[in-house]
Amino acid sequence: MENFEQRQHGERAILVSVSVQLLDDLDAEEFRLLAQSAGAEILEHVSVQRQKPDPKFFIGSGKVEEIAELVRALDAELVIFDHSLSPAQERNLEKVLKCRVIDRTGLILDIFALRARTHEGKLQVELAQLKHLSTRLIRGFTGNLEQQKGGIGLRGPGESQLETDRRLIRVRITQLKDKLIKVQQTRLQGRAARQKAAIPTISLVGYTNAGKSTLFNILAKSDVYAADQLFATLDPTLRRLEWDGIGTVVLADTVGFVRNLQHDLVESFKATLEETLEATLLLHVVDSSSPNMPEQIEAVESVLKEIGVDAPILHVYNKIDLSGDTAKITYKAPELPDRVYLSAHSGQGLDLLSQAVQQCLMGQLQQFDLVLKPAYGKLLTQLYTLNVIQSEHYDDEGDLHLSVCIAPHKLEQLIKQAHLPLDEIVGAKSFLFHRVLEEFESKEE
Repeated sequence: MENFEQRQHGERAILVSVSVQLLDDLDAEEFRLLAQSAGAEILEHVSVQRQKPDPKFFIGSGKVEEIAELVRALDAELVIFDHSLSPAQERNLEKVLKCRVIDRTGLILDIFALRARTHEGKLQVELAQLKHLSTRLIRGFTGNLEQQKGGIGLRGPGESQLETDRRLIRVRITQLKDKLIKVQQTRLQGRAARQKAAIPTISLVGYTNAGKSTLFNILAKSDVYAADQLFATLDPTLRRLEWDGIGTVVLADTVGFVRNLQHDLVESFKATLEETLEATLLLHVVDSSSPNMPEQIEAVESVLKEIGVDAPILHVYNKIDLSGDTAKITYKAPELPDRVYLSAHSGQGLDLLSQAVQQCLMGQLQQFDLVLKPAYGKLLTQLYTLNVIQSEHYDDEGDLHLSVCIAPHKLEQLIKQAHLPLDEIVGAKSFLFHRVLEEFESKEE
């Protein structure tokens, strides 16, 4: 059997896009970007149309011979198909083409392997790769996989090399799942601590290359890797920040989605997407300049539905500097924003994003009338820093009367940190005072 060793990235590749009437058509430009993100040197891009996939080659035998001629003429090392191939189809194609063949899933896994940086990300990638490889062991590691082990000390019934490889992969998959469970438990502890402190989590989701990491860096004043390429960010990143008008929030950046992402890949990266499951609000970042914007939105919403997300969603239409849209907020109901148009690159509309996020979280925000004595300067400074003061005036006794819009838990936290009397600041008749009093009494009981 032919055995094609995998070389370094930068292989000379021929791309094959197949439009199948019974399957969803794929985006040829996205396919090229995926191949380029994996480091392939694209020699030729072949388009094929079929009524239905061929069981043996996925495409017709005539087209296979045509691609084989291209492989020989261009000295190609790799042929990449923009569809999922069965293990048998890959083997049959390699026999005829005399070079390595990978499908869309193998290509995405290769990009994931390039992008993974954190321990969790590397575990997720290895798990997904092993699951994919376990169905393709027939062309595997060393020599004839059906050869029985033998020799001094190894004689006996033994097992085939293929069975050994399968067993080793099953063991490694079990180990990886155990490690990911521990990672998940650590993440759950951190999430439980945030929920106990009533800190909202805002998660950025979206199609790959929509600009999530660029927006994340601006909001969190961070330096997460961002580039104009698919899957520039693979690992989940969380930052705690003080957002004007809202207070302390945790901002989460997640892996980008693509169309036709296989279920196994979604499953393998579920732990990465768990911050999305528990988010208070999702910011669905959309590339408004993409000609395939509707399909990309549908792909993201499909994955969110698959993993069971039910958090409210605010659509952020990014890259208006390229699409020609103007910065604005649109509403699906009074005071309930649906879309924000902005450019993370130029900064247009970022103030509107803050306004829309405040309105989306209005169920958690309350209007409070506060009275601050002159000695309460520290609390006043913190309120100014959060930019939550809506109006202010002094009375005849020199006390400062403020109208603020802030989350109750945040106001309570600030007052406690300053060791100030809650009833004097918000009034003994206020909702906040009675809620804190009830909590105190229940703890005493």
